[in-house]
Amino acid sequence: MLTENFYCMTTIKKPSLLQSFIPIIVLVGLLIVNVLYVYGDDALGGSNQLALLISGAVAGVIAVVNGYSWKEILRGMTSSITSALPALIILLLIGALAGTWMLSGVVPAMIYYGLDILNPTIFLVASCLICSIVSIATGSSWTTVATVGIALVGIGDVLGFEKGIIAGAIISGAYFGDKMSPLSDTTNLAPAMAGTDLITHIKYMALTTVPSIVITLIIFLIIGFLYTTGGEEVGQVGELQTAIASKFNITPWLFLVPVSVIVLIIKKVPAIPALFIGSLLGGIFAIIFQPDLLISLSGETNFLIASYKSVVDAMTTDVAIVTENELVNELLSSSGMFGMLNTIWLIICAMIFGGVMEKTGMLKRITQSIIGLAKTTGSLIATTTASCITFNVTASDQYLAIVVPGRMFAEEYKERGLHPKVLSRTLEDSGTVTSALVPWNTCGAYHAGVLGIATGEYAMYCFFNIISPIMTMLFGFLGIKIAKLVKNEENETND
Repeated sequence: MLTENFYCMTTIKKPSLLQSFIPIIVLVGLLIVNVLYVYGDDALGGSNQLALLISGAVAGVIAVVNGYSWKEILRGMTSSITSALPALIILLLIGALAGTWMLSGVVPAMIYYGLDILNPTIFLVASCLICSIVSIATGSSWTTVATVGIALVGIGDVLGFEKGIIAGAIISGAYFGDKMSPLSDTTNLAPAMAGTDLITHIKYMALTTVPSIVITLIIFLIIGFLYTTGGEEVGQVGELQTAIASKFNITPWLFLVPVSVIVLIIKKVPAIPALFIGSLLGGIFAIIFQPDLLISLSGETNFLIASYKSVVDAMTTDVAIVTENELVNELLSSSGMFGMLNTIWLIICAMIFGGVMEKTGMLKRITQSIIGLAKTTGSLIATTTASCITFNVTASDQYLAIVVPGRMFAEEYKERGLHPKVLSRTLEDSGTVTSALVPWNTCGAYHAGVLGIATGEYAMYCFFNIISPIMTMLFGFLGIKIAKLVKNEENETND
């Protein structure tokens, strides 16, 4: 009885602005140490996840001081993780799909035919388009830059283009594909943080992303025609295609797999079953079109066992195609579901941190201080954009530039009657793309290191990455295609 009265008498204090910022400051400080001084590009291997957990623990201590019980804090963490479970399932299926699409030759075929559009007279536009195709196919700007991007830098250098401009075209295309690909982790992360679904997010994001890439291509076309190209040095492209064709049966029939998935999406089939069907179709097409490859990879002589083993390995662990071309070897590899575990780990840790911050009122306190300056929808979107860019600069990680602002602003967008897809689009238009422009961000450091071109040298030519956040703010201030929550959607969101 005394215990019950004691808990009834316990009062919960609202966190002060300083208290609310302490976990954020701890998080940013740890991330800076991880990225700049200790782990560098390997910070996503575990140190940043631990930083999120430590910062969540700091937030928990402050919450206890303010009168919250451990059960309440735990409830906030579990609720936050639960909200991200569909995204985690999708990430696992994306790993499986990427594996079977690689094994079946779907992704290699996209790359093979994409390279055919390369023309030295429109090299920059072609480079941007090629990287867009590859990035959509793989769902990874990093993979695109590290493979096809390196080859394009060599070709462009011979043709007389400045390396900064070449890198700008490559990265612009790579991030367009990264944003629009359902295979991309950030494209799945943004709607998960905002509270909408993947397909809705991609369709709505196209409204700002397509104009941004069109403007980018026009700019590169103009720049390209100002250069006098000096040769037909496209041998590297031919070598890439030859290496791909040496391992895969390349045929347009392979495109039936992605077309089938697109049809399912158009028919409004939910993302999880659509991706599962897509991964199974990839496995079936691998058996039909790549029988020799399956036997070679599995080491089995029995075709049924070889097919089963190769498809299962591609979906769950890894598939690596070895050719005589090192660039192709890097490109033709996938880690299946296993390759998604690090991202899932990061998301779980981020949701723990976000759950504590949200349940204890700290996120709301921070948001109120910032949102007080955002009186209109346009200024709210601009504030969100600025927050994403700030986290890319301070936290040095594109995932956190999506996760933290996403958790901070989700409720405010709902309270103002804005559909969650408005927030998810803003997160990607600003958080994903600007990461490549910051030298000490994991993305900026990675691209500079892989291409051998300093971030400061290429950043001004990444027109797509620069235009995207401007475009999303322009849509906000002009009120163009700003989706509102209807009554039934509002009730579903609250549930």
